[in-house]
Amino acid sequence: MPVEMTTDTPKRSVGKAVWNGMKLRCPHCGKGHLFRAYLKVAETCDVCGEELHHHRADDFPPYLSIVLVGHVIVGLMLHLEMAYQDVAPWIYVVTMVPAAIILPLITLPSIKGAVVGLQWANKMYGFDPKSRGEDPGLASYP
Repeated sequence: MPVEMTTDTPKRSVGKAVWNGMKLRCPHCGKGHLFRAYLKVAETCDVCGEELHHHRADDFPPYLSIVLVGHVIVGLMLHLEMAYQDVAPWIYVVTMVPAAIILPLITLPSIKGAVVGLQWANKMYGFDPKSRGEDPGLASYP
């Protein structure tokens, strides 16, 4: 006989929360602002009041941004080498170095928003209403 699991909190849509985060919106309502500054997550949503300060995005968004941009830049460099023989090194310096600086800065807020949305949807850290009083990061330490 299967055991029925009951939960007090409704199931959260991962796709919707990640998409709202990528749009820099609250993962809960999709209307409020997720950030109060460039990469500073707001304490609470200004529309629905959802607490957003529980996130622990840390180094994952920059890592994803660097991996994404690195693949794009390497792909462009390979395409240039294959399409045009003997590409001058200065062309890479003028095109790829600015791209390697600007593209991560452009993609980082959306990627961080997606990570915060993913954490909210999966009720990680303090996003689970049942564990609001605990600090899960300290739970494993003696």
